[in-house]
Amino acid sequence: MDKPQMIEHIQQNVDYTIYDVKWIPCSAKFVVLGSKPNSNGILEIYELNEARAEKVKQVVKKTAFKCGSFGASSLRNRHMAIGDFEGRMQVIDLERPDLPVYNVEAHSSIINSIDAIGGKQLNCGAPEIVTGSRDGAVKVWDMRQGAAPVVDISPETVKGDVVNRTERRDCWAVAFGDSYNNSERSVAAGYDNGDLKLFDLRQLAVRWETTLKNGICGIEFDRADIPMNKMGVTTLEGGLLVYDMRTQHPTKGFSFVEERNAGRSVGSNGVITGPKSTVWAIRHLPQNRDVFVSCGGTGSIRLWQYEYPEKRRKPDADNIELGVPGTLNMLHASTVSSQPVHSFDWHPDKLGLAVCGSFDQCVRVLVTTRLNLL
Repeated sequence: MDKPQMIEHIQQNVDYTIYDVKWIPCSAKFVVLGSKPNSNGILEIYELNEARAEKVKQVVKKTAFKCGSFGASSLRNRHMAIGDFEGRMQVIDLERPDLPVYNVEAHSSIINSIDAIGGKQLNCGAPEIVTGSRDGAVKVWDMRQGAAPVVDISPETVKGDVVNRTERRDCWAVAFGDSYNNSERSVAAGYDNGDLKLFDLRQLAVRWETTLKNGICGIEFDRADIPMNKMGVTTLEGGLLVYDMRTQHPTKGFSFVEERNAGRSVGSNGVITGPKSTVWAIRHLPQNRDVFVSCGGTGSIRLWQYEYPEKRRKPDADNIELGVPGTLNMLHASTVSSQPVHSFDWHPDKLGLAVCGSFDQCVRVLVTTRLNLL
């Protein structure tokens, strides 16, 4: 019993499909984004009150919401950047949600993933939002720069060539990282064919790219506002990879540790069973960057700890520095739902408090114990 335990504190049923859940910073409230049966978008705010979650606000819009982030807003404003199913990106003031603070037709198709940075951190660059869409484009937005993206990373197409137009890869995941001063910043993007690309926004160039065996569902840096340390990547068919981002080899790139069974169910006796299943998301603990959760397609949540090797780099045969990956240690596994758990968010202030959403139309507030002892 010395290991952390993940306990379900509150279970809240809703009458719509959940797509994302996020804690409102510096509060006991969380936001649920989703789609009603008539394809309207719905945003609900819940507040923790003893042993239940009370709904304090509901906002309905004509287009279903897909993803959201508070990363580019200050603690005072708490504006939420939201991507929807028609490719529109809007920033909403949760106190006055009727009129968006910022509203732009960002993409020609659904925005699959959104990430934001720069709102709360000091000396890590401008507040920016990155969106990844089915149209294959990755775009970076600065609300102060008007309706045009500050960076547009779109696949090339030949005009009038229908074949090329349909071959655009679907961008499933985006994440900011390496934003440790006012000029450096990178974006990692994952695509449905397994392509993983790291874009350097200062040089406007692809810094590194590789291709995995399966489509990439989730990407997260352990910290976005430090020099790149680790990057977690989750894929279809149960893939979980953690890259050591400190050392880049000119030909072999970044070294990584891989777990191929991360999406399967884990019984109470620790036996892994069932088919390979998608790992939908990865979320690092804000208070400890070496601890993270992975959310599986079987409704399971696993808590992991990354353990560093004795030396993080070594010379290869040509005496060029090569990164040494660490090891993954599974601390806890629990099945909370019969359907995939696809969204998860740690509370930024309260250690161990988390909220997750799954496709059984249920939001769960979880409490994880003993994280302070790791």
